[in-house]
Amino acid sequence: MTWLITGGAGYIGAHVVRALREAGEDAVVYDDLSTGIAERVPSDVPLVVGSTLDGELVARTLADHAITGVVHLAAKKQVGESVELPLHYYRENVEGLRVLLEAVTATSVTAASVTAFVFSSSAAVYGMPDVELVTEETPCAPMSPYGETKLAGEWLVRATGRATGLSTASLRYFNVAGAATPELADVGVFNLVPMVFEKLTENAPPRIFGDDYPTPDGTCVRDYIHVVDLAEAHVAAARALRASPGTDLTLNIGRGEGVSVREMIDRINAITGHDRPPVTTPRRPGDPSRVVASADRIATELAWKARHDVDDMITSAWAGWTRSHPEAKRD
Repeated sequence: MTWLITGGAGYIGAHVVRALREAGEDAVVYDDLSTGIAERVPSDVPLVVGSTLDGELVARTLADHAITGVVHLAAKKQVGESVELPLHYYRENVEGLRVLLEAVTATSVTAASVTAFVFSSSAAVYGMPDVELVTEETPCAPMSPYGETKLAGEWLVRATGRATGLSTASLRYFNVAGAATPELADVGVFNLVPMVFEKLTENAPPRIFGDDYPTPDGTCVRDYIHVVDLAEAHVAAARALRASPGTDLTLNIGRGEGVSVREMIDRINAITGHDRPPVTTPRRPGDPSRVVASADRIATELAWKARHDVDDMITSAWAGWTRSHPEAKRD
């Protein structure tokens, strides 16, 4: 199959492109480069620069490259920003998805029809679940416009699949970290690992947002997944959709292991050779105390299991960080 990867020049998207190609699949990247980096796209992979809101360009790309499957990762994804700009998030994430699906299903009468659609969702759809492990049946109660757009996206993808026969999968990511190579590392400072790296580079103490949660050490507990494992889960989902027409999957992608913020900072200090104790600042609104995935369903449905641990994530992410921030290296 030939897969169109929207957002394929982004941090996660570039890893999905890499994994698909290593699995023998053909790939085409579609990205508006608002946050993506063109240099992440291999020179022999076509790159189409455009927005998913541009239905004509999407349709032309599907036809020109004989696309038969789509992995949709293009989206705005900052929770805080979504609270400030909800209309922008709904336009980009929901309307952009609607336009894309309209183009995808319109190609169903052509010789090169799209038969499979993998949607990048998020654990943000769950909100603040009061459970030890979050299963796919845990009620969804998103707490931000970003989370709402991801849940609405799942509904839209599922409804389209049922109406048209398109095979679909919605993959709910937990906390993504790490890198396959330093060149593909996350360069944004929005998630815990690069946020700690930034503070260490500045010789400043990392921050903990609240240490009075009902957890063993008082800090929030999260499930971290290596981006390489995440990308391989996309390959497994893509193959499952190809093998079973009409499939509709909703799957968590996590390790099923909780790591607290304090534990993560301690591991980062140890691996990077730093010794900067964190400082505690007030809680951030809306941070749940614990969100850890149950990874049972994906193991059953796709025979997939994460292979990399937290130390792998930190080590590979640090290699990428020091590549772009050489001043962070320690003798």
